[in-house]
Amino acid sequence: MGKILVTGATGNVGRHVASQLAEAGLDVRALTRDPGRATLPVQTVRGDLTAPESLEPALRDVESVFLLWPSFTADGADEAITAIAKHARRVVLLSAHGADDPGSHYHEVERLVRRSGLGWTFLRPGGFAVNTLGWADQVRRGVVRWPYGQAARSLIHEKDIAAVAVHVLTSAGHNGAAYVLTGPERLTQAEQVRVIGEVVGREVRWEEQPPEEARELLTAIWGAPEFVESALRTWESFVTAPEVVTDTVERLLGRPALTFRQWAADHAAAFSAPSSQPSS
Repeated sequence: MGKILVTGATGNVGRHVASQLAEAGLDVRALTRDPGRATLPVQTVRGDLTAPESLEPALRDVESVFLLWPSFTADGADEAITAIAKHARRVVLLSAHGADDPGSHYHEVERLVRRSGLGWTFLRPGGFAVNTLGWADQVRRGVVRWPYGQAARSLIHEKDIAAVAVHVLTSAGHNGAAYVLTGPERLTQAEQVRVIGEVVGREVRWEEQPPEEARELLTAIWGAPEFVESALRTWESFVTAPEVVTDTVERLLGRPALTFRQWAADHAAAFSAPSSQPSS
């Protein structure tokens, strides 16, 4: 098997992809903007997907690429994918469940990959369990104030996304597939908070936040009003139409997907340790 390049290699999913590939004894290279700060068990090369001219050293002798596009827009993706297609033969793209929406940047990145001439597989996870780390300060204070407490999600552990990516990168039969990945169960956001509290041994109460207040707060944090609007619409929709649950992880890996409680146990320290940031 040829060399595999992992982009987004210091992120929540990419670091697990790189580590799992290395543990399997495969030839792996990681792309990162700052190799000096990366702590990965693989060769690490400087490069930036938004600067395609920087990718040549990372792509040398590469056969397959785990691709995570690092932006909320598809600007520059065409040039990056063209650069990848000059070297690699196939791409496993970390996309999203909403990629069928023509207004989504995931939709556009998928379109560019399809027309690139590369063999491709799309991973389309739903909600990431790791995003609930955004509640960590509030969990420590005992109250999580957030909108749409009754939105039911099937959050997926980032280790499962990585495990599927590794499976697809190292086995045949996945060319042209688009896999929707979820956790094994649905929990409302309020139930997620309760589970985190049970795992860390702290009573944590849910407090419903008006969407207007959340919109202002999230726009200040994320700086992308259109992304905030999309997130709020999505959470609202899950109140009446809960997020889908698939068995894709189990079918591909031969074991059940990890539960949200398992995810919370893996990250208990993040909810228990004192915050290094001032409370807002």
